[in-house]
Amino acid sequence: MRYLTAGESHGPKLTTIIEGIPAGLTVSVDQINQELTRRQGGYGRGGRMKIETDQVEITAGIRHGKTLGSPIAMTIENKDWKNWTKVMSVTPVEDKIASQRRVAKPRPGHADLVGGMKYQHRDLRNVLERSSARETAVRVAIGALAKQLLASLEIEVASHVAVLGGIKATVPEVISVAEIKAKAAASEVRTVDPTVDEAMKKLIDETKKAGDTLGGVVEVRIENVPAGLGSYVQWDKKLDGKLAQAMLSINAFKGVEFGIGFDASMKPGSEVMDEITWNDTGFHRTTNHLGGFEGGMTNGEQIIVRGVKKPIPTLYKPLMSVDIDSKEPFKASVERSDSTAVPAAAVVAENVMATVIANELLEKFSSDTMEELQIAVKEYRERLLKF
Repeated sequence: MRYLTAGESHGPKLTTIIEGIPAGLTVSVDQINQELTRRQGGYGRGGRMKIETDQVEITAGIRHGKTLGSPIAMTIENKDWKNWTKVMSVTPVEDKIASQRRVAKPRPGHADLVGGMKYQHRDLRNVLERSSARETAVRVAIGALAKQLLASLEIEVASHVAVLGGIKATVPEVISVAEIKAKAAASEVRTVDPTVDEAMKKLIDETKKAGDTLGGVVEVRIENVPAGLGSYVQWDKKLDGKLAQAMLSINAFKGVEFGIGFDASMKPGSEVMDEITWNDTGFHRTTNHLGGFEGGMTNGEQIIVRGVKKPIPTLYKPLMSVDIDSKEPFKASVERSDSTAVPAAAVVAENVMATVIANELLEKFSSDTMEELQIAVKEYRERLLKF
């Protein structure tokens, strides 16, 4: 499976073409739209979420509710486009119009300056429009499609906020995807620990008043993934490496870990490795410190992966920058922003991780049709039980 995305933050729409989804997958557009709604929610979101109500339009690759095996095209309209039709016009416009909303003061922490230097843009809007986290909307739509494929193979995915602004949620070492879904859905900050909800919301409110922003850590768990996805034979075939790269490809993500992650550096090996047991349902681990991976391959346990999201760099009390025209110091430009997007980032991470797992399954198993894929995965699971 492969895909590309296109579109600018204030352009007419976001677009993706996905190739490699088997024929015969039953697709619910409502489920895709539900994921888009989840991405727009969460305590601390800003003004744009009041403008956009994201809905996907599928224009190719699906007929009568089922995939055809041909490329799938999806778009998400940017409703704010009506206010930007001249500024973001595809066709040439007068210089006076072209200069409207020009950005010459790069914002620290954004792609603005480096992107302008790389592509020789004197209007940094040409950079920030594409580097915006708005692009994650269409990646969530792709992930929502991937999650429907995974569900047909009895693989489930969920996410929650583990840390927000330094406030850490208490997360049980063993918790099911179903429990995560239920608890996170009941929390405005998407935690599984209701004792920290109010403290997190209070901190978000205080930070917003101060004109500042907050980061955090999100956790994704994936259940019932068969052992043996990924490979140890080459560096670029390790599935945990693919997941890590995908996690860090999400806007503002700066770190990733599996299982107990960086805490492993503080423990002896006897407290890190997961002992192996066997019963009539196959091989199991007594713990899951390694987050479902050994040697770059899934080991059959629940996948546990966390991503670190930095605070949003757009601040309402702007940091100092330098005007690219005059080279004089100025306060950085301010685009509309959230005080925190960590709860929304959990939804993005969930869908991005689902996309990677779906792609790995399609790479490993024969998958021209869903029936073919389901039979192949079932036979593989049975073979693992007999090992």
